[in-house]
Amino acid sequence: MKVVAIANQKGGVGKTTTSINLSTALAREGQRVLLIDLDPQANATSGLGFSADEHDSIYSALVGDDLLESKILTTSQENLHLIPAEMDLAGVEVELVRFDNHLTRLTEVLKDAARVQASYDFCILDTPPSLGILMTSALAASDEILIPLQCEWFGLEGLAKITRVVSQIREAGVNEDVVIEGILMTMYDGRTNLSRSVVTEVKNFFPGELYETVIPRTIRLGEAPSHGLSIFEHDPTGIGAQAYRNLALEFLKRHRESASAA
Repeated sequence: MKVVAIANQKGGVGKTTTSINLSTALAREGQRVLLIDLDPQANATSGLGFSADEHDSIYSALVGDDLLESKILTTSQENLHLIPAEMDLAGVEVELVRFDNHLTRLTEVLKDAARVQASYDFCILDTPPSLGILMTSALAASDEILIPLQCEWFGLEGLAKITRVVSQIREAGVNEDVVIEGILMTMYDGRTNLSRSVVTEVKNFFPGELYETVIPRTIRLGEAPSHGLSIFEHDPTGIGAQAYRNLALEFLKRHRESASAA
């Protein structure tokens, strides 16, 4: 099971939208996917049609009171399962500080769940828009990081910060093997010089990481979570669904090429 964090400490960049729709697109391509909502705001949870109920999150598994398997929910999409979030998940940061291994606690919970490891091809982590313990735990537990980046100049500052944090995670020995799998440009409007300029700038500095697929700015992507639906259910023939379908195919192609090169 490959663990992929969808991460950017800056909010409003399409992180949860990407977590939901990439997970769904991969599941539609026959991949077995577990999406873990690590954001106490629980937007990925509600975006898939679930309510943020108390005690349903990964909280109790992180503090050792429950098994990870007991938190997994079946979604309406075949091959896609969810571990939801809840508002009380914010309190887990206080709880985890008591553990000497607080930064690697999520890593150990995932590795100890042998049945979960065998049941899924990908585990997608939807991370909170902050650099707290939940975010750093996700980076420490991940094989790869996918960074959604809004097509605005301020987004480049956020990219610099998240890449610096990833370097710190490696250098601290918490997760020496974590890599930035890709950078995904979101809210792209090809009619504007701004969007094109930001994409060009990122490509100059991260040519190998930047995805060819871009996610367009479309109201349908914003509407879908309010109905508890992925874009594939809300607007299956629209440009948003096509973009996330293309992203999943490019994602899988990268992983096949990486596996064959290993």
